[in-house]
Amino acid sequence: MLHILPAALRGPIGASLLALNTLFWCWPLFAVTFFKICLPFAAAQRVLDVWMNFIHESWVSGNKVWMDLVGKTRWQVNGLQGLDYQHSYLVTSNHQSWVDILVLQYVLNREIRPLKFFLKQELIWVPVIGLCWWALGFPFMKRYSKAYLAKHPEKKGKDLETTRRTCAKFRNSPVGIFNFLEGTRFTPAKHAEQKSPFKYLLKPKAGGIAFVLDAMGEQLNSIVNVTIHYPQGNPGFWALLSGEIDNVVVNIQELPIPTDFIGRNYDQDETYRLAFQQWVNRLWEEKDAELARLHQTNPAS
Repeated sequence: MLHILPAALRGPIGASLLALNTLFWCWPLFAVTFFKICLPFAAAQRVLDVWMNFIHESWVSGNKVWMDLVGKTRWQVNGLQGLDYQHSYLVTSNHQSWVDILVLQYVLNREIRPLKFFLKQELIWVPVIGLCWWALGFPFMKRYSKAYLAKHPEKKGKDLETTRRTCAKFRNSPVGIFNFLEGTRFTPAKHAEQKSPFKYLLKPKAGGIAFVLDAMGEQLNSIVNVTIHYPQGNPGFWALLSGEIDNVVVNIQELPIPTDFIGRNYDQDETYRLAFQQWVNRLWEEKDAELARLHQTNPAS
């Protein structure tokens, strides 16, 4: 509806609607979080978790509304069939833009349980939204450089501890655990610095999802492998707010979790670690080939 307005007007409107939607839902979210802290009983926690999911999904639905209002994005989504709201999934995707997060929420909202993203610890300080992520139980990870770990070896394995503590909270209810395998957004500079063997992807970091499988592999139904393609090129967040993303292609593939990967210790079992890395690299080779096909069939206009 608002797409008839100039982009210079749509951007501030989109930003305002995003802010208003977040502020509207953050107050009931904080109220439920307060009761979750005060009522640490199993029965109360189950009821409050239902309310937490409702608030989370309603927040995402509100974002879908303003995204549809400010733009006329053509969504090409394939592979949603077969996903079950009552199952737990490990979800992963290629990562090109901050827009990816809202795209994933747009497509998967109410198809599976609300996604729990692994976030950099620094993001907890983002005004309002950082506190919302914390209240929703998103795991915050602190990444250390190799140089830092060499000086502070006691910090090694802290991410694994965080992953296990977070996953333990989800053992008794369906959940969508999300991890960007690349760990960061694709840019030509990062691609060149890594000397990535892939054309459209950075090197995958297998440890994150291996730790999730270690912590809760038996609970997970399958892996949801998502490939996102923007025919216009990777958009900035302002392009989303302004409704200037004309086309988004999302291909979803549900993959079985190899039984050999469940309950194994990634950081201590060298044979398993090598096999898992090889499996992830094959997955990434297939995704790179898929992106190559998408660039051919959905070229930039």
